[in-house]
Amino acid sequence: MQGFFQRYLSLYRPLITTLNELLSSHQLSYSLWQVIFYIKNNGPSTLVDISTYYQVEKPTITRRVHRLEELQIVKQIPGKDRREKVIQLTESGEEIYKDMRKRITDLEYRVMDGIAEEEQAVTFQTLPKIKDNLVKQEGRKSE
Repeated sequence: MQGFFQRYLSLYRPLITTLNELLSSHQLSYSLWQVIFYIKNNGPSTLVDISTYYQVEKPTITRRVHRLEELQIVKQIPGKDRREKVIQLTESGEEIYKDMRKRITDLEYRVMDGIAEEEQAVTFQTLPKIKDNLVKQEGRKSE
């Protein structure tokens, strides 16, 4: 289907801009939200866990975590190995997560307005499959 990527990318930028505006009330950006979201859904995590999941370099996650520590949203806790940095949400981070999760869910409902549930379900199921295909393709290139 020619033009699919163009359509997707034309959605991506306005979506990220809107999310950044929404998150700015807590001095957050979407890239910082990704770390909060991961920890909330996976529990205390290492920087390697997060960087692997989002397929970004560890120094990128380290910078995000430092910023979240400055905002007192995450804190470091002892790991199995002293060299391993494990982070978890603080009480303040938990409250910010709840507030932002509600706002983001409200945004999701607004942007999906007028789109049939069946169409929403197909899109929800299709996007992860596309990601999996891209990851497989990247894996073949490195072999």
